[in-house]
Amino acid sequence: MIFPLRLFPGIGYYAAMYGCREVSFDTYARYNKADKDTHRFAIADTRGLLRLTVPVSRPSGARTWHEINVSDHGRWWETMPIALESAYGRTPYFEFYIDRLMPLFSPEPIAVSELCLHADKEVRRILDIRALITDIPPGDAVYYERAGQEFQPYWQVRAHELGFIGGLSILDLIFNLGPEAQLYLARLNEGK
Repeated sequence: MIFPLRLFPGIGYYAAMYGCREVSFDTYARYNKADKDTHRFAIADTRGLLRLTVPVSRPSGARTWHEINVSDHGRWWETMPIALESAYGRTPYFEFYIDRLMPLFSPEPIAVSELCLHADKEVRRILDIRALITDIPPGDAVYYERAGQEFQPYWQVRAHELGFIGGLSILDLIFNLGPEAQLYLARLNEGK
C-alpha cells in the first residue's frame, strides 16, 4: 500500500498500515499549500481539539514535499513538546514515550518529508508495525487510508470532562493506551 506523507496522522492511517506486509510513502507528492495534513496533526488538550502545525518554507522553484523545508518560525520545536505535555502529561504512558519522540522536535534544518518519515519510523516502532518499507517511483502513488472512518471509542484521559474526541493523532492513542494501542489496531483489522 502507498501512503501519503503525514506527521503523526490519525488512527485510520496506522489501522490501514497495521496488517500490511509492504508499505511505501509518496515522498515526491506535489506540494499543495492547502494540504495542511502533511505537517499538521490534532490532539486533545484541556479545552478540546487542538491542531498543531509545523511551519514550512518553500524555496523558490520547489514543487514536491521532498523539497519543502521545515521553517524555524514560531520556535515550534519548543512549543509542540509543551503542548503535548499539557495535553497528555497526565496520561498513563506519556512519560514512557515522550523521550522517544523528543529528538523529532529540533531546530535543525530538515525537509518536511524527512520529518514525517522519522516520526513515522518511531511510531511504527512503538506500535510494533513491521511492514517492509519500499520505494515507489515518483508519480505512481495511489493512496489507501481509512480517512474519516469512525472508530470505537477508547479510554482518553479527559473523556470524563470533554467526552470522547475522535479523529485525533495516533499520539492520542499511544499516550492513552500505551502497549494496548497495538491491540486496539489489531481489533480494527479483525475480519478485514
